[in-house]
Amino acid sequence: MSTTAVKQVQMFIDGESRPAIDGKTVAVIAPATGEQIAEVPAGSAADVDAAVAAAEAAFPAWSLTTPGERAKALLKLAERLEAAEEEFAALEALNVGKPMGLAREEVEMIVDHLRFFAGAARTIEGRATGEYMPGHTSMIRRDPLGVVGSVAPWNYPLLMAIWKICPALMTGNTLVLKPSENTPLTAIRLAELAGDLFPKGVFNVVTGDGDPVGVSLVRHPKVRMSSLTGDVATGREILKAAAETNLKRVHLELGGKAPVIILPDANLDLVVEKLMEGAFCNSGQDCMAASRVYAAKEIHDDLLSSLVPAVEALKVGGPADDASEMGPVISPVQRDRVNGFLDRAKATGHIDLQHGGEGDNADGFFVPPTVVVGAEQHDEIVQKEVFGPVVSITSFDQNDDVLAWANDVEYGLASSIFTTDVARALDLARKLQFGTVWINDHLPVVPEMPHGGFKQSGNGNDMSVYSLEEYTELKHVMVNLGTD
Repeated sequence: MSTTAVKQVQMFIDGESRPAIDGKTVAVIAPATGEQIAEVPAGSAADVDAAVAAAEAAFPAWSLTTPGERAKALLKLAERLEAAEEEFAALEALNVGKPMGLAREEVEMIVDHLRFFAGAARTIEGRATGEYMPGHTSMIRRDPLGVVGSVAPWNYPLLMAIWKICPALMTGNTLVLKPSENTPLTAIRLAELAGDLFPKGVFNVVTGDGDPVGVSLVRHPKVRMSSLTGDVATGREILKAAAETNLKRVHLELGGKAPVIILPDANLDLVVEKLMEGAFCNSGQDCMAASRVYAAKEIHDDLLSSLVPAVEALKVGGPADDASEMGPVISPVQRDRVNGFLDRAKATGHIDLQHGGEGDNADGFFVPPTVVVGAEQHDEIVQKEVFGPVVSITSFDQNDDVLAWANDVEYGLASSIFTTDVARALDLARKLQFGTVWINDHLPVVPEMPHGGFKQSGNGNDMSVYSLEEYTELKHVMVNLGTD
């Protein structure tokens, strides 16, 4: 029997909290316990229409505000969020199932990202004004697009929502945000916190399922840009929808399958430390997770002798346990999906699975942290994104083209190299087809640097000044000086 109080939450449209127009609701479940923790509006196309109408009405005035005015609002939001850090961390930990320590780190990151974007928006640059035709002066503007429709994921619900909220609003656009139906709570709470900082209609949050809310938002003719963090299949659907409606701009951060290349001279203590972080942080539900390791034959066995015991010792449990180091996956569907990958890997006959702990609640959606030993390049577990606490280990020797193996997937988001040979590391970094390459590390991000990928990992970049440019359109203004 559940002892968790069910929180009643509303969406946020045109500066106020609202239920769904048709009054429908949907349950929000805690992954660590399987209990219902909240009830949120199950939005419909009508709710999307209302939010887009509010955003469209707010756009003319908001687009004319100065970067300094927008930054002032964002800095105030950062102050409020910092003061409410524990509230937001507890809410995120409960809704996603992640350890409280990780949730606190994320809120600290979010505050930092808010402050970065507030400053960065005041420094957008362009080419120098010049004369390229006699008697005429040309200049470049970067103008906002209009209403942006963004869809945020469930693995880092608020952090990745911020990556969409900030560049959209700071460049003068207005926004309709759809959080994941699994994890809407912190996005709604943020909108409430920001309610008096932005004019009505500038920042809206509509809750509900991908269909109808996400579909309606992507297909809406008044939405000028769609931004998604999600899987490749959803990205393809958004591209189709954009082509079939108004050819809106599309910004996609999709899947990943990050290789970790461990050369013979690597510091194995450092490697194990970083693999434990990179593979099992957030239960491996990270598009940049260290998911496939290529270990030089010379150090392969030594690596396993250190890594497997560390995985077996990993404390698995829900956020209520302060000692927990890894939580559940987000849902029964995701749990079954990950277990399906492991079952098929074991069925190959050449793969050995080394598991860690099972979790602290039989009703939670736990998958034990797992090392997949003996994986080969063609195996599904190496080629496809698992999105769970699973890392495969593949041995290579000097006759194997480990660079080709690393690049031999349809994803290109993140990668890492472990070696003490700086020259070789930089040479590999140049040749790896991934948007981020870490050397002797895996997973850290900073707001000053872009986050994007090659191939089917999407297009466009989150974070950095480059993301601000994604949410603007270049405009050439030419003045006839009347001097001819």
